[in-house]
Amino acid sequence: MSESTLPRNGSVDQLPDPYRLRIEDAMEPPTTLAGRAKFLGPGLILSAAVVGSGELITTTALGARAGFVLLWLVVISTAVKVWVQLELARWAILKGRTALEGYSEVGPRIGRISWINVLWIGMDFAKMLQRGGIIGGAVTACSILLPLVGEPLGFASLVTWTVIILTATVTLVYTNRYSIIERVALAAIVLTTLATVAMAIGLPFSEFSYGTGELASGLSFAIPAGTLGIAVAMFGLTGVGADEMTTYTYWCLEKGYARWTGPDDGTEERARRAEGWLKVLRLDVLVSWIVCTLCTLSFYVIGAAVLHPQGLVPSGTDMITTLARVWSDVLGSWASPVFLFAAAVILAKTFLTSCASVPRLWTNTLGLLGVIDWHDPVQRQKTLRILTLVLPPIWAVSFLFIQSPVLMVQIGGISSGIFLVAVVIATWHLRRQVEARFRDGAFVTTMLVLSSSAISLLGVYTVLQVFGVEIS
Repeated sequence: MSESTLPRNGSVDQLPDPYRLRIEDAMEPPTTLAGRAKFLGPGLILSAAVVGSGELITTTALGARAGFVLLWLVVISTAVKVWVQLELARWAILKGRTALEGYSEVGPRIGRISWINVLWIGMDFAKMLQRGGIIGGAVTACSILLPLVGEPLGFASLVTWTVIILTATVTLVYTNRYSIIERVALAAIVLTTLATVAMAIGLPFSEFSYGTGELASGLSFAIPAGTLGIAVAMFGLTGVGADEMTTYTYWCLEKGYARWTGPDDGTEERARRAEGWLKVLRLDVLVSWIVCTLCTLSFYVIGAAVLHPQGLVPSGTDMITTLARVWSDVLGSWASPVFLFAAAVILAKTFLTSCASVPRLWTNTLGLLGVIDWHDPVQRQKTLRILTLVLPPIWAVSFLFIQSPVLMVQIGGISSGIFLVAVVIATWHLRRQVEARFRDGAFVTTMLVLSSSAISLLGVYTVLQVFGVEIS
């Protein structure tokens, strides 16, 4: 049975443990497209996490700086990574294990964990800046829209809204109920997709019109001078990033895909269940990819069509006010408050998914290090709740001291680009543990090779940039 059919008055600890496979929890998979659609969910949370900072901030900024010419990069950045996401999630469902547990098997090892786990820990510290940028964008929008205390964008107003958003978000995710996170993600991603796509489609009917000529120029595979750095950050941020790929395995497990598949007892019955639930996985990945692509393209087109001709490029704490020009210039001054509200929702949604996912990753890491017993639901839940209370305030403080959402988000994007390479290596290592029966055909394998190659090139470029090697 699905989580939605379980008693609502039970605690999280009383629910079936999603990280433990028992034959009594096995369930036959749906056999029709409509039936499979009823079991979607992890991809919606993934989309809610992805469609936020990278799209609203970095992608719009790139469109504002480069115009339509980098439209091709948006398409590639969203399409190229889903194959690694699919492969990693397939392994997690068949084995009933998380991505971080899989990473720990890839040598060389450093103590109890792998070098990839160590790299993830380093990346997550860098990502604190990005998460600070995300909440910073939401706080900035709220401060402009309704200062509450002091002047708009004043320190008192920013602190007040930071406390409000932190309190609301932590309260919502504190129980760590998957069903709550999924429902919030569904509502938020539907609103986000409808708003951004409608805006982009409506531009040709305004003074900021664009046509087939501009769209064709965006498919020329050119990179204008001065946009390479932000283009790399966008590739690392848009589409499915390394941390989202990793977290996606947790959502798949908590949804129940692995639990419903059951433990690997070598029977044909279990194999058929696995094939059925993997079909649900593929549909979930497809839907999340469509949503991410539509939203990312819309944000880029908005920046290229409206901001670029005016020479407006979002930066610093002016990021939100600059982006508000998109709506006010097209629809009139009345639209600016609407945008500010929408921006706050988009960024707060992404921040919420971070508050839900990152404590899971750190709890799992502490389990791998031997600090706690990950497989003990009581210890796991207690640690999750402590980290849910501790980590978000740290991210918020980073914004209050730096106050540059664009820079903070780009730093996180570059660190994600480096970690993506490690995820690719781990994925190919874990793929060998998947029986040939459960692997997709030659097309998917080819796309996985192309995806791995593109991600590896991104990682190499990022490392060279860190050491000051310029590539023109």
